[in-house]
This record gives sequence, structure tokens and C-alpha cells, in this order.
Amino acid sequence: MVDAKGRNMKCLTFFLMLPESVKSRSSKSSKAASPSGSSKLPPVCYEIITLKGKKKKKMAADIFPAKKSASGANSGSSGAVAASNATAAATATSTTVQQYQQQNLNNNNTIQNCNWQGLYSTIRERNSVMFNNELMADVHFLVGQPGGTERLPGHRVRLSSHSPITTAAVATVTINKQPISQPNYVLAVGSSVFHAMFYGELAENKGEIRIPDVEPAAFLAMLKYIYCDEIDLSADTVLATLYAAKKYIVPHLARACVNFLETSLSAKNACVLLSQSCLFEEPELTQRCWEVIDAQAELALRSEGFCDIDAQTLESILQRETLNTKELVVFEAALCWAEAECQRKEITLSIDNKRKVLGKAVYLIRIPTMALDDFANGAAQSGVLTLNETNDIFLWYTAAKKPELQFASEPRRGLSPQRCHRFQSCAYRSNQWRYRGRCDSIQFAVDKRVFIAGFGLYGSSCGSAEYSAKIELKRQGVLLGHNLTKYFSDGSSNTFPVWFEYPVQIEPDTFYTASVVLDGSELSYFGQEGVTEVQCGKVTYQFQCSSDSTNGTGVQGGQIPELIFYA
Repeated sequence: MVDAKGRNMKCLTFFLMLPESVKSRSSKSSKAASPSGSSKLPPVCYEIITLKGKKKKKMAADIFPAKKSASGANSGSSGAVAASNATAAATATSTTVQQYQQQNLNNNNTIQNCNWQGLYSTIRERNSVMFNNELMADVHFLVGQPGGTERLPGHRVRLSSHSPITTAAVATVTINKQPISQPNYVLAVGSSVFHAMFYGELAENKGEIRIPDVEPAAFLAMLKYIYCDEIDLSADTVLATLYAAKKYIVPHLARACVNFLETSLSAKNACVLLSQSCLFEEPELTQRCWEVIDAQAELALRSEGFCDIDAQTLESILQRETLNTKELVVFEAALCWAEAECQRKEITLSIDNKRKVLGKAVYLIRIPTMALDDFANGAAQSGVLTLNETNDIFLWYTAAKKPELQFASEPRRGLSPQRCHRFQSCAYRSNQWRYRGRCDSIQFAVDKRVFIAGFGLYGSSCGSAEYSAKIELKRQGVLLGHNLTKYFSDGSSNTFPVWFEYPVQIEPDTFYTASVVLDGSELSYFGQEGVTEVQCGKVTYQFQCSSDSTNGTGVQGGQIPELIFYA
């Protein structure tokens, strides 16, 4: 675009979302209007990183709504016959529709019936037949990088799906190049970018449009939404589909992609999704990623996905105040990222190059806050630090007069654990709680995502004692976290924390089973006056009895008085 003074005005966001053919034409128009030589927009490429997981299919609306009877007067045998005929017809139609849809997915749809329109009662069904169908296609998209390009059909104008008569009419109109009154613009109605491409000031009449920056599977998923009103996402292509939805301004599909990513978010992919969410400007997804990274920092930093992030995302993680892990873990993760970055840049994998690719980000690692043993046996011997830096940090640990350091020297704040206490009181009597190797268990659910870090347990009521505890956390019988540890009780009625090795991610609206097997003094405190619902800050817990409990623990009383969590 050129303003009144001949200056080249460009909007990066809109420009990125335009197809390559429109970008090219826009660039040519700008050059023609301003021959003095305007600055070129540098090429921008979104690197889409796929996730591994199961496929998820979702309907934006029911494609085959239930049909209502035209008259309610018929009854008895006549009504039964009508219902039987309607059921048989609906079954036959449904089978035929499914066959056509499967053909569409394989891009080999050949409609044999000249009155195929009569098989479908709604416009949505008829449009669905046209999805990925060569029949009456008036534009083709060459999608993907060279070597992996796929040719996908599309339809600028759609009238012929209503009747077999209009099929011939449209063919005649198209050949004679006459205007069509009040057409149904499938692609243009589905996307403002397609509207600009076909009917705007930069409209093109090309039969083929090249789109090298979108994956074919993602483009096909977007077309399926536009034609069929159906959202079909998989973990392998959801990021690429989100990019396509953003580029062609299909907001409802983009929102569905973000929701899919939020539900599949875990410590293994949180860093990758953090990078992509910033790229796609999705603040809600970004916040969800930070919640996982903060609470499960060690798992997130040691994941394979951490090495795939960009340098800017690396710096934002390294300077994060609420990372809940040791600084040695942060240092080791940064070295792993540096190795991967050297490979991406195709440079020699050496200590000097690792330090070079890390750049100033190395000073975001709070090395002076490490335990002295961790520094001496880890960072000091890594070779990444210079001799002067290593010497100054040793002096920082030992000398009364500490040298000035470029490294941050304040410990990270981390996260403060919260406690959900489910009993209103505790007690001990002559017939006190006994264990004998049996399992105490309770089920719970939450209304928002939290991370269970451990349990608060009662101790001996007969003075100080040491207990051995085996704790477990399961979901529908699947073990999510466990630990075998010991804790010391001082004889009071207080609870004593027992931790999992890593915090366990808990999803909302699903019941989980918390279990513990204790071994130690036979007599201990126990909870009573238990409640089924507890409000802890912004999180609501619900409790119910567990069939795994063989030692008497339930909602009203027993053991496992506290759940320790991050939220």
C-alpha cells in the first residue's frame, strides 16, 4: 500500500496472513506506485513443531440433525410403519453420506448419481460433498514446500449443489463468462482473506494458487471446517492448522486449535507450546504454559522439546522468577539447548561454540545460588565459564569481601505450596489408628488444573517416631506418581509433608485416587468430621470414598488429611 506521499505502508500482521499469490501482487503494485525503491519486507517463516499424541475429532455442529415428523395425527400401526420407513431411509442416507465423505478425504470422489443432490436434505450436507472434490472446482491450491506439494481443489462460487439442473446452468454461465446473480461464496464466506483473494481489489483469476508456507494436511483441515462445519484435529498437525487458521483469519477454527493445545498441555511439550503461543499471540495459552513450566520445571527443562525452542524463549525461561527447581537443573538444560543450537547452526560442537550461542543468556543462570557442591562438581568443571568467572564465583562462596558478578545472585522465588485440609478435627483414643501394612486411600477431583506435590500425613500419638511411607497417585487405575520415603513425627497432632519426586499434573473434573501405605508406630492420630467439598483459594476440591482403601479411611475420617499442591 502507498500513501499520498508515495511512502510504502505495510501491515506485518495482515501481510503475513495473505496468501503468497496476493503478497506477490501487492509487492508488484507497491513497486509500480513507488519506483524510487521502497524497503522490502524481510521474509518471515513460522516453524511449526508437531506434537505426538492421539487424534481428536470434534464436530462444530451436527451434520445430520434428527428429522421431525410432518404430522403428529397418525398413530397405531400407520405411525409404526412411517417410523420404520423413516429409520430405513435415514440409515441408507447416512451410509451414502459417509461413503462420499470417505471418498472426499482420499481426494478421489467420483459422483456416479446424476441426482446426487437429492441424497442430502441440508445445505451443510451438500457442501460437505464438495469438500476436497474435483467436481466443479474452479480453483486449485498448490500447498506445501517443493517436493511435498499437494494439489487441493476449491470452489469460488457454489450454486450447483442445490439441484442437478443448476449444474448445467453454471457450466453454461461459466463458459459464456456471464455474471451470476446472488451466488453462495463458500471460500469467501469462510475467510476474509479468501474474499480478498477472489473478490477484493487484489483479486486473482488464476486457476492455481501456490501456498508454500502451509502444510497440506493443515490446509485440508481448514477447508474441511469451511465446507463441512467440522473440526478435525490431530496432535501432529494442530500447530500447523493453527497457523493456517491465523493466516486466513478463521477465528473459530483457531480457537478450537488453542483449546486442543490447552487440553494436551504437559511438561513434555510446555516449552515448545510456550514458544509457539508467543509466536501466534495467544496470551491465554502462554499463561497455561507458564503454569506447567513453573510447577514442573525440572520435567519441562529436561524434556526434548526444551532444546527446540528459540533463543528469545530460552531467555524468558532462564530469567523466570518462579521456576520451581534447582539452579543446577537450569544450568544443565541451558547446556543441552546450546548443543542443539550448534547443530541447527551447523557449527562444530565445542565448549567455545556453546558459550557463543548462549551469549548473554548465560548470565541469566543464577549460578551463585547453587549449592557449593553443585557448583564445584558441575558448572565449575563444565568449561563454559571462563577461569576468571569460576574464580570469582568461588570467592563469592567463601570470601568475606565478595567480588562483583555478572551473574544474578538472588535465589529464585519459586512457588509456595498450598494445602487442602479435608478434616475439621483430629483425635486419638485408646483404640487408635493402626496400620499393619494396609492401604489408606481417598478419591478427589478439582475444578481447575493443579499440581499435586505431596500429602500431609499424621504421625504417632505416643511421642516422636519415624514412619516409612509409600505414596501413590492414580487416575482410573493408571499410576501417575509415586514415592517411597520416610518422615519423622514429633508426637504432635500436626501433619507432616511427604513429597512426590515430581509434582503430578491434575486435570479438572476427573477423579484421582490418593493412596498411602504406612509402616511404623501402630498408633497414630486420625482425622474426623471430614467434608466432601473444600475451597482452597481459587480451587474447589471434592472428595469421595475409594475402593482401594482397606484400612478404614473414607470421607468422614481416617488418614491422608492434606493434599499439598501448586496452582
